[in-house]
Amino acid sequence: MTRRLAEVAKKVGVSEATVSRVLNDKPGVSEATRQAVLSALDVLGYERPTQLRGERARLVGLVLPELQNPIFPAFAEVIGGALAQLGLTPVLCTQTKGGVSEADYVTLLLQQQVSGVVFAGGLYAQADAPHDHYRQLADRNIPVVLVNAAIEHLGFPAVSCDDAVAVEQAWRHLASLGHERIGLVLGPGDHVPSARKLAAAREIAAELPDEHVARAIFSIEGGHAAASRLIDRGVTGIICASDPLALGAVRAARRKGLDVPSQISVVGYDDSAFMNCTEPPLTTVRQPIEAMGRAAVELLNAQIAGTPVPAEELLFEPELVVRGSTAQAPRS
Repeated sequence: MTRRLAEVAKKVGVSEATVSRVLNDKPGVSEATRQAVLSALDVLGYERPTQLRGERARLVGLVLPELQNPIFPAFAEVIGGALAQLGLTPVLCTQTKGGVSEADYVTLLLQQQVSGVVFAGGLYAQADAPHDHYRQLADRNIPVVLVNAAIEHLGFPAVSCDDAVAVEQAWRHLASLGHERIGLVLGPGDHVPSARKLAAAREIAAELPDEHVARAIFSIEGGHAAASRLIDRGVTGIICASDPLALGAVRAARRKGLDVPSQISVVGYDDSAFMNCTEPPLTTVRQPIEAMGRAAVELLNAQIAGTPVPAEELLFEPELVVRGSTAQAPRS
């Protein structure tokens, strides 16, 4: 019992005495704290006391496209922790190739009568993807928050990192190092964040030839293939739409016998886990994951409480993190 009290208290950030009052159904505890303690019991795998078992945990779906890209576990950690502190129990839904789809997860979450759903990196960011499952949530008035660049007509609040600022920071960094032939490795053509990055690059560049823009699936292999094409076209600086794409670009340069950064400079995007441990350490544009994740939860919780939330996008400022994958442009 003492161990359980200590673990739950640590999870919620309250005293063991407060946990004990909740477990014994005693007064003197706010409803938010009470719900947070009950949710922590569920998350940690402890049974609720008999007198409290009739109360169903407030569930929130957290839908992610994958866990291989370290940015998504990072968002899951921040969002899941913030939900638990509010007495909401996160239900992690991760898609797999050939497995359960995003639409299937929405159906399952609706069956569980979830209190709300947070999507990060979903089909809402692809203009040509099916979106009927989002309309199902809207029709049932389920609170929803989208993380990073949604298409406009869905009508949900969103929190996003400012793609235009991210590209401007990366481009100016490479230009300051003397790079004149700068290329972009982006996601598919209907991918909204990639479209925003491309628009920003065309705005800042004196000229951006179409052959200096390469499309890829979001993976190291995709980055390798796309960057290889750019290198063959004479690009010396590469800006990538994710860190895995950037790691693929580094690999492409090395496979061609080129050194990073003395011959090819590479900039990633996200600053996900271990990017300072790669060889060379990756220069990248950092998303403010903590601030974005907490803002998403605040927006969701406001909706759950019945507070109207504008269906608009909150833009968060990224930060350029300079490491070892960028250097002065090679002399012609």
